[in-house]
Amino acid sequence: MIRIRVDPAPIDLTAETALVEGRGEGAVATFTGLVRGDPAADGSVETLELEHYPGATEAALTNLAQAATDRWSLSAATIVHRVGSMRAGERIVFVAAASAHRAAALEACAYLIDRLKTDAPFWKREVRGGEGRWVEARDADHDAAARWR
Repeated sequence: MIRIRVDPAPIDLTAETALVEGRGEGAVATFTGLVRGDPAADGSVETLELEHYPGATEAALTNLAQAATDRWSLSAATIVHRVGSMRAGERIVFVAAASAHRAAALEACAYLIDRLKTDAPFWKREVRGGEGRWVEARDADHDAAARWR
């Protein structure tokens, strides 16, 4: 089962995890990403605005999930990614992988988050102190993604 969702709705961790755990496997690994920043701190991210290219984004995420499923024999791979405007501390991404054993689930989960950071067509704009700026993937993100190729 591959499940991809891209939308502005908040991510329900309980519901998303239950769908993956319901596969009956011995291992489920998950990752939840949050918008970084302390809303009370000066210079911190106030909001993160995330745009995407509908259709292309879902296709790219599906391809990543299929690659992970094939590589680690997963019974489930889920990627839920928010778009729109989010505040510091809100969930932005949820990734899950289910397999018979923990090593495969953990590796697949790491692969999915590492690769989507650089391979999925999302555009991020951070607002700090009322000023917005577009954010590119960092060198560390590219290095993390490259280790899986």
